[in-house]
Amino acid sequence: MRQLEHFPNLVAMFFTRAEERGDKPFLWAKHGGIWQPTSWRETAETVAKLAAALKRLGLQPGDRVMLVSENRPEWLISDLAIMAAGCVTVPAYVTNTERDHQHIMDDSGARAAIVSSAKLAKTLLPAAIRGSNCEHVIGIEPMSGIGQSGDVEFHQWATLLAGEAADVESAAAAATFRRQDLACIIYTSGTGGAPRGVMQHHGAILHNVEGCTDIISTDFGWDEEVFLSFLPASHAYEHTGGQHFPIGLGAEIYYAEGLEKLASNIEEVRPTIMVVVPRLFEVLRQRILKQVEKQGWFAEYLMARALNIGAKSYAGRRNPLDVPMNLFLSRTLRPKIQQRFGGRIKAMVSGGAPLNPEVGIFFHSLGLTLLQGYGQTEAAPVISCNRPKAGIKMDTVGPPLLNTEVRIAEDGEILVKGELVMHGYWRNHALTERTVVDGWLHTGDVGHLDDQGRIVITDRKKDIIVNDKGDNVAPQKVEGMLTLQPEILQAMVVGDKRPYVVGLIVPDPEWAAEWCTAGGRKCNFADLAHDPDFIRALAAAVDRVNADLSVIEKVRRFIVADEPFTVENQQLTPSIKIRRHVLKEAYGARLDSLYAR
Repeated sequence: MRQLEHFPNLVAMFFTRAEERGDKPFLWAKHGGIWQPTSWRETAETVAKLAAALKRLGLQPGDRVMLVSENRPEWLISDLAIMAAGCVTVPAYVTNTERDHQHIMDDSGARAAIVSSAKLAKTLLPAAIRGSNCEHVIGIEPMSGIGQSGDVEFHQWATLLAGEAADVESAAAAATFRRQDLACIIYTSGTGGAPRGVMQHHGAILHNVEGCTDIISTDFGWDEEVFLSFLPASHAYEHTGGQHFPIGLGAEIYYAEGLEKLASNIEEVRPTIMVVVPRLFEVLRQRILKQVEKQGWFAEYLMARALNIGAKSYAGRRNPLDVPMNLFLSRTLRPKIQQRFGGRIKAMVSGGAPLNPEVGIFFHSLGLTLLQGYGQTEAAPVISCNRPKAGIKMDTVGPPLLNTEVRIAEDGEILVKGELVMHGYWRNHALTERTVVDGWLHTGDVGHLDDQGRIVITDRKKDIIVNDKGDNVAPQKVEGMLTLQPEILQAMVVGDKRPYVVGLIVPDPEWAAEWCTAGGRKCNFADLAHDPDFIRALAAAVDRVNADLSVIEKVRRFIVADEPFTVENQQLTPSIKIRRHVLKEAYGARLDSLYAR
């Protein structure tokens, strides 16, 4: 069984793997419709060149460098080069507004920024020019008409690299920093307010890599792994799980062309491991069910039998009478579904938000291994993950990672201790002291440990609804059940200090279009929100959910949102979590009116 070495820092891990892998392919991206690779050796040479260029520009150890780019090979190269130069990476989302960039630029005190395209430079450059610290902006793609702007000097990526030697040996020798040294400042996406800078040290991310490698090597076998990167690389989950974890494994990384081409990219790339968020699984589940429905009664019958057998298998209630049908499904339905995921997936690891157990059991029934993990940016970010050999329980997020301590506080809050815990929030000592106490990270999540030591999460401490009678309601549970209904795309429930729970619902566009067609109506989203028949059809979906909820959890009334929640309208974070404070600001008055009826 292969083991991961105890590296002193992330840069040393990369250069070690690059020396081992040499000319084998490492980073893949599509150019002209064709997947083209960059080898480990080529990547190491480019990292060494960029690190040397950053030093030549005058950047000093500890200086912060912003990184604004889509997922692409240059993202990973920039991240490693910034660290190799002794500097600190400050990733920023490509969806950030100029105001967001200004906040991060000013708060981090970044002296330089790397940006991928002219389009993204339009929102970054004004922030850099107004910032008091930024001196250099580096453009990855050719950008004409941009030069000296005030005190900010613009540089072309290719020009900078052309002026440096590919001295990998010297770059590797210069990586003498320690595990406790700061590697990056990752700004949380702000589900409840302005983003805060989380200080992640090299050891925190390496702790994650070592813990995740332990799961792969022990439960699956560590081989020639292939990752498909599509979550934002600036998010802690993808930064560690989709970038540095593959480096630790010596794996190949393919960069997806975007969410709209993700399905075809999966079939082309045939990944062995995927790092995903629950919302993707919910969407894929609905699509699979709709496609099966269109294939007729026999396909629907096979799917129903697969789900029935899978649910019994998951619960440990195998029936010998199911064996013939199970074998038939393993030769017919399941291979077709698995082929849509490339046919060689070892595991899809879900994180970033709670996964509804019903979704997990659905994919388990189709022969796909779905692992739910748990973490947060303040823990670099993985804290725990389900392990197949220990028995996967979809209502848990698995046991803690290797060398990670977890205990439950008296009020039910989950506390975490270990090298993975952040060194604090950047320039926010007071908040750091409240969040990390005696080495224990106070996660803000509420839960318990089951009899096997697996973590069970009930909700976010700050999100829990406490009604006017003092009863607690976990909103994420209710919202997760609502979005499993084919009629509902997204949902948010509220009810703090109120007599009952009410909801904000976004109808599923495909279902809404079919409903309109069947009734001979024009499908206008805004008009549907006030159509009594349409509201009744949605209410039937809510009633199905209410049938499985306790009295205090039931959604008594709801309104229909004016538009879907998106990253662009600031109602979703870049990691596809709802921004409750934004939605409450937009719909608060209308939600309050539900209590006046």
